[in-house]
Amino acid sequence: MDKRIVFRGMEKTQPMEDYCNQQLAKIEKLLENEREPIFINVVFEPSKVRAHHSIEVRVKTPNYYEVSASEGPKFYDVMDHVIDVLYRNLLEARRKLTEQRRDAGRHDEVKKQK
Repeated sequence: MDKRIVFRGMEKTQPMEDYCNQQLAKIEKLLENEREPIFINVVFEPSKVRAHHSIEVRVKTPNYYEVSASEGPKFYDVMDHVIDVLYRNLLEARRKLTEQRRDAGRHDEVKKQK
């Protein structure tokens, strides 16, 4: 698993990076049985106009490509929101993929019976 955390236009702080790694543990656990390569990219960027943090997280695997982004005044709230949205999107994508795999053989069986 290749994980990259980028602080664009702001100073890197250890508490922010630790909190990000703690939140990404949920995503990593969800993807632990996924085929390699797995790429997780996190970008932190402050707004030039407002006192907002912008956070974007991208997850790319052989089966999934999900992006979640948000911005707001409180870093930790924005990070929680981005990770929660990404987690829900990955669960939904996993559910759809499982249904497609399960239903793939059923259509062939129905055609044979007719």
